[in-house]
Amino acid sequence: MNNSIQEGKSIAITSYILIIGVLIAMSMNSENKNSFASFHIRQALGLSLTFISFGAIISNFDSFMITFPMWICISILWTYGIFSAIQGQTRPIPLVGNLFQKWFKSIG
Repeated sequence: MNNSIQEGKSIAITSYILIIGVLIAMSMNSENKNSFASFHIRQALGLSLTFISFGAIISNFDSFMITFPMWICISILWTYGIFSAIQGQTRPIPLVGNLFQKWFKSIG
C-alpha cells in the first residue's frame, strides 16, 4: 500500500491543478491504475465541477457578498484535498468528498 501511495502521489497532486490537471492525471493513470491516484482524481474532478457549476450560477449575481464566500469555500476544500494528497492520505473532502467517490466511482 505504501509503495502504491508513493507511485500515485505525483498523479494525485497533479489532479488538483484545476480541470486541466484532472484531465492530465486521468491520462497519466489510464495505463497502470493506481488506487491512491484514482481516489484523488475523483476528489479533484468533483471539486472542479463544483467550482465551475457554482461559478456559472454565481456569476449571474454581481455581488461580492455572494462571490467571496464561494471562493473561500472552494479554496478551503481545494487546500484540504491537495494537502491530503501531499501527505499520502485518502481523506475525503469534507461535506462532498464521499459523494464525489460515489458519483465518479467508474473513473480511475
